[in-house]
Amino acid sequence: MQEYIGFFANHPFLTAIWFVLFFAIIYTFVQAKFSAFTRVNTQQLTMLVNKQDATVLDIRGQADYNKGHIAGALNIPTEQVEGGKNAKLEKLKSRPIIVVCTAGMSASKVANQLAQAGFENVNILDGGMNAWSNANLPVAKG
Repeated sequence: MQEYIGFFANHPFLTAIWFVLFFAIIYTFVQAKFSAFTRVNTQQLTMLVNKQDATVLDIRGQADYNKGHIAGALNIPTEQVEGGKNAKLEKLKSRPIIVVCTAGMSASKVANQLAQAGFENVNILDGGMNAWSNANLPVAKG
């Protein structure tokens, strides 16, 4: 125990970094546990679409969507989701929805909006379209 105290006293910068990283990891786990949506990988996305007729909601801009998207994905940019009150989304409240963005970072905001609007089964693709492309899965264009 004395060695730890000595290390912390002699290396305050490293100690601070260690504590920040430790609490960031704890925060991430707690946030994931209590979030209104779940993260799915590419294989789980495929299973949800094939077995439960899930809808893939691509929230990227039209230009990115046209460059390549998951086949059958519905394209509604982030600013048009409007807290789940979009007319195209209203009829999908009881079906599983998988929100897809470029890297899996901005999808959580939209997923939270959809969950708060009463959507029953909201998911996000972990890693976004980057993960889908890196797994060499089919991409539709246009």
